[in-house]
Amino acid sequence: MATITKLKTFALECKRVLTVTKKPTSFEFKTILKVSALGMVAIGLVGFFIQMIKMIFF
Repeated sequence: MATITKLKTFALECKRVLTVTKKPTSFEFKTILKVSALGMVAIGLVGFFIQMIKMIFF
């Protein structure tokens, strides 16, 4: 019985979240895309430089 109550509560919370959220505008989507791409490039560059330092000194 407790599992059914938990599932109902979870479903209600999901419904509430979905009603509050909105579809991003084109500008917001492009901005998020650019920031995500820059983050991936930055992480890739850090990994690349660590690998280069490792190859040179070790």
